[in-house]
Amino acid sequence: MSIPVTSLSDVEPRERRVAIGTFDGVHVGHRAVIGEADTVLPFEPHPLRVIRPEAAPKLIMPFPIKRDVIEGIGVEELVVIGFDREFASIDPVAFCEEILIDKLGAAHVSVGENFRFGARAEGTPELLASRPEFETRVVPLVEVDGETVSSTRIRALVSAGEVEDAARCLGAPFMVEGEVAGGDRRGRELGFPTANLIPGDGLICPGHGVYAAFANGRPAAVNVGVRPTFETGRGLLIETHIIDHDENLYGATLRVAFARRLRGERRFSGAEELVAQMERDVAEARQVCASFSRPR
Repeated sequence: MSIPVTSLSDVEPRERRVAIGTFDGVHVGHRAVIGEADTVLPFEPHPLRVIRPEAAPKLIMPFPIKRDVIEGIGVEELVVIGFDREFASIDPVAFCEEILIDKLGAAHVSVGENFRFGARAEGTPELLASRPEFETRVVPLVEVDGETVSSTRIRALVSAGEVEDAARCLGAPFMVEGEVAGGDRRGRELGFPTANLIPGDGLICPGHGVYAAFANGRPAAVNVGVRPTFETGRGLLIETHIIDHDENLYGATLRVAFARRLRGERRFSGAEELVAQMERDVAEARQVCASFSRPR
């Protein structure tokens, strides 16, 4: 990590070009909002987790992935707004004057057309545009395949296993990250050792099935599911077989980027039939990764 990450309370004022939002997923609409901004102000945690916890969605990406994706599109600084009940009740005019102008020195502010902020969500893009102290850029919603891109749409696509469609909305592959957990070593016994991730409760996970993916940049075949061929009693796992690479990754951080869903999860009659299918899955995943190109 090289991008500075600063809490709002610790930030030093300077002239900034600021983009504001939750930015869950950093999808193509978010990227349009960020544009030429040098500073991004994300809300952490997701505002609904504070205002209406029962309605809070599962997140598309954890903060470390969000941070790295935002850095990758050329942003110089992240200033994290700690979203709590007190911040949720801030007067919108006070937000403009005390935070954007006095605290951040904003000369340019960029938001999406549906952005709302402050007490009772009364802050609007129009209010921002009325301020003479900074220039305001209001970005229209973005469409992909004739439909508006939103975090809600992406969550539905990922949950259905439609990771290629999700990638077109994200502008990059959907990714998960976690610490590699110990397993029952069944994959190694079958000749396909795996690094296992346990999905976080607050994060979305691809639908059950087998995927071509990249694990820490290496081609991989990934199974998401509960392993129906073996009645292990274990819950949902993301099992990653890194192709042509065998390394003990227990305790290490693994980031998996999903390229394509190869097939659904299914039960096999036994280990021999499963191994034959795994060989086909790995061969197909190898081919998909070799020809992979970034979504456009």
